[in-house]
This record gives sequence, structure tokens and C-alpha cells, in this order.
Amino acid sequence: MAKITIDELNKIKAEHQQLVMVRKVIKEQGEELAKQTGYRKQVLVCGGTGCTSSGSKKVLAALDEELEKNGIKDEILVVRTGCFGLCSLGPIMIVYPEGSFYSQTTPEGIKKIVKEHLVEGNVVKDLLYKETVHSDGSILSLSETPFYKNQLRIALRNCGVIDPEKIEEYIAVDGYQALAKALTTMTPEEVINEVKKSGLRGRGGGGFPTGLKWSFAKASTGDIKYVACNADEGDPGAFMDRSILEGDPQCIIEAMAIAGYAIGANHGFVYVRAEYPIAVERLSIAIEQAREKGFLGKDIFGSGFDFDLEIRLGAGAFVCGEETALMTSIEGNRGEPRPRPPFPAVKGLFGKPTVLNNVETYANIAQIILNGSDWYASMGTEGSKGTKVFALGGKINNVGLVEVPMGTTLRTIVEEIGGGVPNGKKFKAAQTGGPSGGCIPSEYIDTPIDYDSLIKIGSMMGSGGMIILDEDTCMVDIAKFYLEFTVDESCGKCTPCRIGTRKLLQYLEKITEGKGEDKDLEDIDDLATHMQKSSLCALGQTAPNPILSTMKFFKDEYIEHIQNKTCPAGVCKSLIKYEIVADKCRGCTLCARNCPVKAISGTVKQPHVIDPDKCIKCGVCMSNCKFGAIITK
Repeated sequence: MAKITIDELNKIKAEHQQLVMVRKVIKEQGEELAKQTGYRKQVLVCGGTGCTSSGSKKVLAALDEELEKNGIKDEILVVRTGCFGLCSLGPIMIVYPEGSFYSQTTPEGIKKIVKEHLVEGNVVKDLLYKETVHSDGSILSLSETPFYKNQLRIALRNCGVIDPEKIEEYIAVDGYQALAKALTTMTPEEVINEVKKSGLRGRGGGGFPTGLKWSFAKASTGDIKYVACNADEGDPGAFMDRSILEGDPQCIIEAMAIAGYAIGANHGFVYVRAEYPIAVERLSIAIEQAREKGFLGKDIFGSGFDFDLEIRLGAGAFVCGEETALMTSIEGNRGEPRPRPPFPAVKGLFGKPTVLNNVETYANIAQIILNGSDWYASMGTEGSKGTKVFALGGKINNVGLVEVPMGTTLRTIVEEIGGGVPNGKKFKAAQTGGPSGGCIPSEYIDTPIDYDSLIKIGSMMGSGGMIILDEDTCMVDIAKFYLEFTVDESCGKCTPCRIGTRKLLQYLEKITEGKGEDKDLEDIDDLATHMQKSSLCALGQTAPNPILSTMKFFKDEYIEHIQNKTCPAGVCKSLIKYEIVADKCRGCTLCARNCPVKAISGTVKQPHVIDPDKCIKCGVCMSNCKFGAIITK
């Protein structure tokens, strides 16, 4: 392993800084910078999981072929980068220094972009992201679009900007400057105090003050201490941590080294789920490059501090997101939670004092050390400092990854950043916190998103999944969905969770099948209270939250299911009845011919009839009817 000096760090930064700056400064200044780097243009193609699944590898292959064919391969720098955020528009490609944002790019479109833009110098407007093209034909920068202008990127600062597989590009954007500062100019106590004063709270769900956690581990006695990173992102619809690891893995390595110095640990573990192959590959490359440069290993920056990392793969168990279960898994045992106290800061990995934070928490550390605690604390709210990354999904136009200052309202996220609900539907609720969270109804759309505000209305921040629900959503069905998930993911170690989650699910199944009774709601509330008080870990303690929040804000839907045996949203199959309106039916027989169970009868040009006893409520008849003659009741 090489030894790195601050002079060598700054030399690498100077050599690569202009190359990366081209991607941050567009128009005149960008053109001048581009000439100095030796490349006319830089083409950044998203290599995150979302765009990869949309075909970005084929786009890269087509781009390479067309550049070669047109004889300009040496003039164009092609970078496979991390997530840009607008995941629903993939594959995404940006051409610098103009900053031209091409969306849903195809190999066929690449031919046109290379010929007209990269060769002839004319931006292909019809292939650009429509929000970047002004009504007068002028082109806006990405930062001026509704999706980006309300964001503030700190944790995601390098995603979509640098090549995550080249450590030099991370160094070019101040990478490892914070580690150098901490090791050469600060004591461990000063590092911890800076993190404390910043107000950074854990982004993994609980929101515990990060600096306080570090101080506990620092104060614990032990010949060996550990630093661990929770990258076991298990919430349905969440992909914040994955995207940071895919787009900026070095920032996690740097932060963990800083944490190790602060608490007196020389070894760290990154626990990441095996279902994240791109993240695992890039993190592995990043660790090897950090070792080669001397940012991991012995005597880092000549400070006498040693630190190294290794990756441990998880098998996808949701319960391993809980800190003690995660540590048990790292130790090679079945991932089950342990009673607390003692807490990990006192007795964690292998019985030694351990600091465990999630990926997003670590992604803020270097910026806090570099820019100071006052800078970070100036953002957000009194009790929730900084920014928060959300994976925005569900019934929303701009599905993707967003980062906003704490205290940003739900309305801003849904209507401005998210672009509203598709197809003119009404916003009904936002589900935050995953299986441990709750639903925020439309009347609370102006709620500021921070730890305390969400808890007040029965939800929680969680790791950052935010699922948007529209008027066609059945809230009882949503609660059932999350209960099905927690039933499958419960480790079964404690009775309240093992039996309680299954019993709650049985109540919801009973209600959605039209067999519910008024007393069920009281029984659910009673069981939920017992689970919250007696479950061993947060999985069981928070599993009732989706039911309790939907019962609180959407109790009328539960009553409709129980008393009137109807699902207002028309989602619960057992409560749906398909009927054919005789006046509208033309007797075309299309519905009868496509019915998989022959439940529809009638003659040509005469109204047809559905046999409710045979009907399996698949909806095929309704989707095939061209005259709107089939309705649900």
C-alpha cells in the first residue's frame, strides 16, 4: 500500500480538476475549459441501476460505434456516471459543456445526436428532456428545471457528475481533503464536536444524533473498535443508499475513515445487500483504488493512523437493517436482533464498541468537516439540520431520486419537484418510512418534511422512501401490502412480532374479503399497542404503523369495507362486482370471447350478462369493452 501526502493529494486534484469542472460550468466558460482539457465535448451516460435496466449499456455501445465511425473518438470523452435523479427518463445522457440533457435515449437516437450535435454542433432539441426546452425554443440548464431548482444536493453532490470508478475524479472535487484535514489538523474530539454541532442526525430511520453516537463509542473502553456502514436498504421503493454507492462510493470510504479516527477504530465493514451488484462492484473498485493511493492502510497522511475496510454481503433480509441484526449477520450468524442495552457503541461487532451509520449519513460527513458545522447547521429546521434524500415513487410524474433541505413541504416535493400526479388524478396520500412508516393524507400536504413534523402526524422519516398515492388507491389494501412484507421479513425471534404481524395481516385479509366486523378495528388497535411495547426490535415495534395511520386518516374506508362490503377505490377484488349496462352493450361478444372462465353469456347484437358466481374479477372484460358498457360496483 502506498503512502499519500497532502502535496500529492493536491497535485492529483490540480491535474483532474478542470476535466470535472467542465460538467459544472456551461456555456462560454465551459467552452473555454473544454478546450484546455483536450476534449471538445464530454458525454455523460447514467450507469446507475435504473438506467442500466432501461438499456444504457446498449446506448454506450452505440455511442462508441458512432464516435469511431465519424472519426471523433479522441475528441469526445465518454463517462459512465451515477444516477442523475430523473430515473423515469432513462437512459439519460448529458453532453457538456452545453449541458444538453437527452432523455430516454436509444441506439437509434445516438446516431442522430452524434451526427448533428457532436459532429455538426447543433443540439437535437426533439430528443432533449422536454422541461429543458423553453417555449421560445431556447434551452434551459438542468438546474433551472422544476425538478432540480428546489433541490440542494449534498449527499448526492457527485452523483451524475463524476466517474465513480476513477478515484482521480473524486479527488478533483475535493475528495479526501476532509480526511487530510481531520488527520493532520484536528483531534478526534474536535472531529466529534464538529459533527455534533452540525446537528446531523442518522438518516437510516431513527434520527439519532450522529455526533452523540460517535462520542459514546469514543468514550467506551476497548482494545479494538469498529466502524460499520449499513447499506442494507430494504424498504420497498427505496434506492437512496444504492444510488450513492453506485455514483460516489469514495465519499463513504472517506467518511468511514474519519469516523474510525474519531472513535479510535482501525477497521470497518460495509454491509451491503447482494441484490445491488453495480453498487458492490463499484465499491469494491473504490476500496482497491483507495488502498493503492494510500487513503486506506497504514499511517494515512503520515498521521500514524491506520484504517482499512471490507465488504460483507447480505442476503436481502429486511431485519438486517436493524443495527444489532446487521452486526450479528456480519459476525457470520443468522441475522436476528439482540436486546439493547448494551448498545453497539458499548458492545457491538464481535462484542467490541462499534459505530454504525447508514450510507446517506456518511455521505454528509466529509462536507461537514470541510465546510464546518455552522455551514451545515444553517440548512434545514431547528430539530432537523441539513438535507434529506428521498426515493420518489408511486403515482408521480417524476419518479426518481431527490435531495431537499429539511423542512421542505410535501407540496413542494409532490407538485413542483415530482411534477404532480399523472393523468389528472388527485393526490391522496404520501407513504413515508416504508413498512415502519405511515401515510400523510392530502390535508397535510403543506407539512414540512422533518423528523418531528412527521412523527406528530403519525408517520416517520425512515430511510427516505416516499411513495405517492392517488385517488384510485385503497388505503386498506396499502396497509395490507406493508403487512404482507413485514410478515415475510420478520425473523421470528420474538413472539409479539412473529405472531402479531401475522394476526394483523389476518384482520386485514378478513376486511378486504368482505368478512370484517366492527370489533376488528378495536382488536387491531389493541394488538398494535402490545406489539409496539413488547417487540424486541424496531421491525415489530413499527410494523403496525401503516395500519394505525390509515385507520386514523382513512377510517371511513375501513368502515366502507366492513359495514357496506364495498371498496371505494375498486381495488379489493372480493368486494368488486362487474356488471354490464344493457343500454350500452352492443352485443359484440368481445367480452364473452375473452372471458377466461366463460362467465359472460349472450347472443350477437343483444345485451350480455355476467354470472357473478363464475366471475373471477380479473377485469379482462372491462379492458376489452369498446363501448364502456362494463362497470364495477
